[in-house]
Amino acid sequence: MKAIAYFKNLPADNADALQDITLDAPTPGDHDLLVDVHAISVNPVDVKIRANRAPKDGKPEVIGWDVAGVVRAVGAKTSLFKPGDRVWYAGALNRPGANSEQHVVDERIVGRMPESLDFAQAAALPLTTITAWELLFDRLRVLDNNAPSQRTLLIIGAAGGVGSILTQLARQLTGLTVIGTASRPETQAWVRELGAHHVIDHSKPITDELKRIGVNQVDFIAGLTHTDKHFPQLAEAIAPQGKIALIDDPAAIDVRLLKGKSASLHWEFMFARPLHNTPDMIAQHELLNQAARLIDNGTLRTTLGEHYGTINAANLRRAHAFIESGKAQGKVVLEGF
Repeated sequence: MKAIAYFKNLPADNADALQDITLDAPTPGDHDLLVDVHAISVNPVDVKIRANRAPKDGKPEVIGWDVAGVVRAVGAKTSLFKPGDRVWYAGALNRPGANSEQHVVDERIVGRMPESLDFAQAAALPLTTITAWELLFDRLRVLDNNAPSQRTLLIIGAAGGVGSILTQLARQLTGLTVIGTASRPETQAWVRELGAHHVIDHSKPITDELKRIGVNQVDFIAGLTHTDKHFPQLAEAIAPQGKIALIDDPAAIDVRLLKGKSASLHWEFMFARPLHNTPDMIAQHELLNQAARLIDNGTLRTTLGEHYGTINAANLRRAHAFIESGKAQGKVVLEGF
């Protein structure tokens, strides 16, 4: 089968950073699905791993953690899917990635693809949807209840992949006032279109920007990017007994800044459940199915931003470089081999 891999950690603009190769098709384990990959999307985690995780023993490293495709075969102990089902998922960090024609994945982290989306539109969503859903409902413990509330959510980096779906989830499924940050006119417009009540500029002091819209403190903060730069401002902006959830990898933050307010800090890492084979791993199957229903009934929309064409090494290198530029709006998708 065709696949795209790397053999050493190189910059995205190096012709060898990602290469077209041929591999044997994988065989599904007892709880696995074998999926024909129709479309993929590219995430910051792809970029980080390509740049930093060295392949073992000179073997090619295949990455990629967003798939929309069709089940080709099922393992002996599966029960949720059958061959021919259209599926979407984000995979597991400790297994081979999905930048390949066929891919194996544990069925407990796979959902049924939305019927109203094509493969490219669907591929934009799984990893970011799982991340946003878990951050909002599992980490921050916001109620899935859109009754009006006096509470506020600040999303740092609301125009990116996770921010684009988190903004929708918070606006559509909760009663929170949603404040998104974006620094360019086009990304600010995008965040408003996705449903944010207010948009502020994170290139300026965040507390000043909040005061500009009449907000002194917020109850919840989703820190999606540049947390080490923003953390003192986040600690100032969070309300007493508020909650902050992070997804990025800040170099260093002083969590003591939260003590005086009894504020809490949470990490969201959507790979934790499959990585540790947690008893509740099937929660990702369930939330992807629920998200599919919300898309099909018009509550949520795809966050596809750019379509980079066929799945091959040249297009993936270009996608990685774009993600590294920090200018992505929504998600970058590739489709077909």
